[in-house]
Amino acid sequence: MNLVITGVTRGLGRALAKWYMVHGHVVAGCGRTGQAIFDLRFDHPEPHRFDPVDVTQAVKVNLWAERVMGGGGMEAPDLLINNAGVMNTPAPLWEVSADEFSKVVAVNLIGVNNVLRAFVPAMVARRKGVIVNLSSGWGRSASAGVAPYCATKWAIEGLTKALAEDLPEGMAAVPLNPGVIDTDMLRQAWADGAGAYPQAEVWAETAAPFILGLGPADNGRSATVGGFDE
Repeated sequence: MNLVITGVTRGLGRALAKWYMVHGHVVAGCGRTGQAIFDLRFDHPEPHRFDPVDVTQAVKVNLWAERVMGGGGMEAPDLLINNAGVMNTPAPLWEVSADEFSKVVAVNLIGVNNVLRAFVPAMVARRKGVIVNLSSGWGRSASAGVAPYCATKWAIEGLTKALAEDLPEGMAAVPLNPGVIDTDMLRQAWADGAGAYPQAEVWAETAAPFILGLGPADNGRSATVGGFDE
């Protein structure tokens, strides 16, 4: 299976990419950390592909998609996972700067749209493929200090469900709550309290095959990786 995953340089994206490659799937991934991308290229050469891409830049995302689906040997992804995301520094909404609010929206929402616009037309042309947009428990509930993040993840739920209505039969778009996992992002919100939760690599052992099992019957349905939602 051919997969495209954003945000592969750390956390959930990196754990997913590694699981899929170990299990025989071809992964094209992107991230903003150059050294981490270089390491992935070195450890996982072709047919895999890893590129430094800022998903908030539509032109750069389009060029990346052209390389992946043109010279990269991938006609279109069978599975597209929008994982790249950022968290605001926890604070009451009125204390979050305009620049920080804009950054969260740019990565978590505009970045997802840029990736969808770049890859989904090729998937629609084949009338085949699954799109998974990473949501959050905070995309279905709310908490103090993370209003910008909640706003973007609630938006991802709505965007994905509306996208599902646009897709032809045989495809699926699913907003996925990954659950609570010990990542840099969770540590930004909960500091050392994040250490009480499973590591990303442990999560991927359950999440990666769960995602592979998503299909047309799941189109537009909010999903959650079982066992990690508390």
